[in-house]
Amino acid sequence: MDARPLPENWLRTDALTTACLTALGCFMAWLPVIAGTSVFKTSVWLQFLGCVLMTLPLIWRRRFPLTSGIAVCGIYLVLIHSTGLDLYASQVSLCLAFFSIGAWSAHRAKALVARIAISIAMALGVALDTLDLLLRLQAGQPDGPTLEAVLATLSGTWLHNVLFFATAWVFGDRGWQQAMEQLELERANTSVRELQADLVSKAIEEERLRIARELHDVVAHHVTTMSVQAAAARRLLDTDQERARASLKEVEAGARLAVRDLRSVVLMLRSGEANYESLPTLKELGKLVTSSQQTGLKVNYDRIGELPPLTPAIELTLYRVAQEALTNAAKHAGPSARVEVRLRGRSKTVELEVADDGIGMRTGLPGTGTGLIGMRERVTAVGGTLETGSKPRGGFRVRAEVPAEVGA
Repeated sequence: MDARPLPENWLRTDALTTACLTALGCFMAWLPVIAGTSVFKTSVWLQFLGCVLMTLPLIWRRRFPLTSGIAVCGIYLVLIHSTGLDLYASQVSLCLAFFSIGAWSAHRAKALVARIAISIAMALGVALDTLDLLLRLQAGQPDGPTLEAVLATLSGTWLHNVLFFATAWVFGDRGWQQAMEQLELERANTSVRELQADLVSKAIEEERLRIARELHDVVAHHVTTMSVQAAAARRLLDTDQERARASLKEVEAGARLAVRDLRSVVLMLRSGEANYESLPTLKELGKLVTSSQQTGLKVNYDRIGELPPLTPAIELTLYRVAQEALTNAAKHAGPSARVEVRLRGRSKTVELEVADDGIGMRTGLPGTGTGLIGMRERVTAVGGTLETGSKPRGGFRVRAEVPAEVGA
């Protein structure tokens, strides 16, 4: 079982408490002596020593409750049966030691056994005193106790001890229980704080990745398109100015589209909510294919089957996957490659496949791979699956399948 945490400066506090209890016990032992009413025949210095011995183990009552409690009980029994000393400090020390065993011992079974043993030892001590009084009463000595005195003493002694140990037992267990409840509460609060910090960290990471995906998809596609068109315009500038001007117009149109998409992304990030009205949908997939064709990429687009109702988030996801796949084909498939874009609707899912017959995946080419990572993150976020890789007969294929019922 978990140990009860020790309070700060516990040793100093208990040492000060022990010193005060010792001083009070010595004063209570000395007061009857100077008043001439002491019932003890022992020296006052022996009484002082008894006070010190009884209270000294209490310094470690929280750190070593079992040892401290047993030591106090043992010293009490030795003192009272060897010298007859039953001091004020003895009673308080016994109560505090007995309480500490229940309140501070992490070994609950040992604490139970120790308290039972101490209770039995105290009961035996009281029983011996009771037997002594009864024997003296039976002897009928002139200076012996009367029956009324014996009954009053016995009832008071037994009631005092029962209340004494029962109260210390109950409050000791209650102190331990409250400490454990507080410890569990602190652990729960710590877990909640750690969970909150983890959730905040994950939310920040997810938001950072979402921003990175949006910026990558928007910028990469439009910049690639403009780069291809600008290169074509440069080559045709001296030989075919009409086609060069057409390529430059496509560059201008691509720049406007890039600005529009970037503005939509910025507005979405500022508002904190996805505003899908200004973002592309699957209806614009044909325009995306046309834009890729105008860069010189040979693209064929097929739409198979009826699409089930889709949420804006899923439509945007499929559009971005197609956009990134076409961008990669334009950069890596080769000038003579052909690209097939297929959008297939099923009853509960939608499949998008973008495949080319180009040179396939090659190592050592420029790029960071963030495009493929972003596609996979997008598709996974809406509960779909993504497959990417080279085709057996050459080329590269991207296949995404998403469920239709996932919400935005």
